[in-house]
Amino acid sequence: MKKTNPVLKRTIAELEEKGRKEDVDVWKDLSERLKRARRKQRSVNLSKIDRYTEEGETVVVPGKVTGSGKITKKVTVAAVGFSDQARSRIEEVGTAVDIRDLVDKNPSGKGIKIMEG
Repeated sequence: MKKTNPVLKRTIAELEEKGRKEDVDVWKDLSERLKRARRKQRSVNLSKIDRYTEEGETVVVPGKVTGSGKITKKVTVAAVGFSDQARSRIEEVGTAVDIRDLVDKNPSGKGIKIMEG
């Protein structure tokens, strides 16, 4: 599948490189999930993130995070995209970051949970 979004292409390339160089399976897996067709990428709402995470966890969504529901736990959420409402609700209690920023902060990929809809 040929991607046209330059930011997404660069993100996939960085994940593949980091996964290969550092031998980190979570980055390899995430790059494969991001290569999927956009219609196969699932969005995740805040209530699902809140339901399936513990305080302090880091979650990566290979798609978009939507603002449906509430989030009550302090978690770090990285995603391809956030709705405006989702980003503001996450930042009230936790942290919302770009996937590439997460790779820079946590190159070993330890403690990361991948969540899809």
